Amino acid sequence: MIKTQPPVKLTCYHCGEDCPDDTIRQEDKHFCCEGCKLVFNLLDKNGLCTYYTLDKNPGISRRIQVREGKFGFLDDEQVKNRLISFTDGTQYTVNLYLPQMHCSSCIWLLENLHRLESGIVSSRVDFPAKEVSIVFNGGDCSLRKVAELLTEIGYEPHISLKDMDERKIQKTDRKRLLQLGVAGFCFGNIMMFSFPEYFANGTLQPGLKHLFLYLNLALALPVFFFSASEFYISAWKGIRSRFLNIDAPIVLAIVITYTRSVYEILSGTGSGYLDSMSGIVFFMLAGRVFQDYTHQALSFERDYKSYFPISVTVKAEGNLKETPISSLVKGDRIVIRNGELIPADGILFLGEASIDYSFVTGESTPVTKTIGEIIYAGGRQCGGKMELEVVREVPQSYLTRLWSKDTFQAKTKGRKSFIHALSRNFTWALLSLAALAAIYWGDG
Repeated sequence: MIKTQPPVKLTCYHCGEDCPDDTIRQEDKHFCCEGCKLVFNLLDKNGLCTYYTLDKNPGISRRIQVREGKFGFLDDEQVKNRLISFTDGTQYTVNLYLPQMHCSSCIWLLENLHRLESGIVSSRVDFPAKEVSIVFNGGDCSLRKVAELLTEIGYEPHISLKDMDERKIQKTDRKRLLQLGVAGFCFGNIMMFSFPEYFANGTLQPGLKHLFLYLNLALALPVFFFSASEFYISAWKGIRSRFLNIDAPIVLAIVITYTRSVYEILSGTGSGYLDSMSGIVFFMLAGRVFQDYTHQALSFERDYKSYFPISVTVKAEGNLKETPISSLVKGDRIVIRNGELIPADGILFLGEASIDYSFVTGESTPVTKTIGEIIYAGGRQCGGKMELEVVREVPQSYLTRLWSKDTFQAKTKGRKSFIHALSRNFTWALLSLAALAAIYWGDG
């Protein structure tokens, strides 16, 4: 009985996905689509094929050719000036969000863009944020050309309407970092000067013991008066507002620990707890610094602008032109292609519409619309090309009004008040427990 061999599974040399057949190949390398083959040839032509040694499946397939004029809006000076983060007149720096970035190979390829385009000076990847910072020469390259190059190699930049707003750059609180540095330096040295007494078991010479204690006292002064000042200010503001915030028990612990330590050292009755006091301040500040970085990495203030594209194709007198959606007016004829988001409410004028409203309603089943029916902003076209006539501009669209409803703000306020109430009860419970413990041990 003859056993038939199972068919050999072909894997795309570029992206690692399964190949439907062996029709697209180059020498002994198979590709799942012409896009992957084109990217391979592009890398091979520029001597970047070491890219394929970084991972087993290092690439990401480019299945769609860059539509002509897709990034035409980037030639607009107003749009360009909003997206450029820095320029000296010759070189330009732009930060682009690339959601397709997923592995070390992506980083390697994106940081070698200068080898694919001579006008690009350098590129640097921020992998956790999925962003790339690109510096290019304005005379040899353009922002549009950069976007098209990224799309060609499979990393289409996500440029949303939110990017057109004036960006509020969250600067790192330099004072807090300085407070953290001072607290860390003093805490480390206080611990070092405390080690001899910890391990001496009472055999440390009195002269050295007093020297170390007074050095600890001197090092604790900047921690108490400078590094911990943030907690004092926050606690005092809470008390003035008749609200006990979480900083109140922290300040109480710092003050009691410090005053008790000063008393013991000056009176010669003990060594104090200056290491504990400085440790409290250092670790609390460290936690808040990391919290700041976390909040900067996450965006909590998102609205529809974070998801809408900057431009849309407008048809006027038979010509197609990429136009910023902020310039759309009632009566404009816009062209929406497969996979594009509808930016404004409009009436279907031409084509077949299969709209995915999951962005608005959460329901992913496409809704079929016929000519003459209204299509609301926020839907995504799942069919072919269609034409809409704008009936309401972007700020007056259904999605914008839905996003701005007061009910969402009311829910947010209620959630905040719940957190504040919980914080107040926690502080009172903590102080009550501490008072009971003090009474019990005091009687003993």
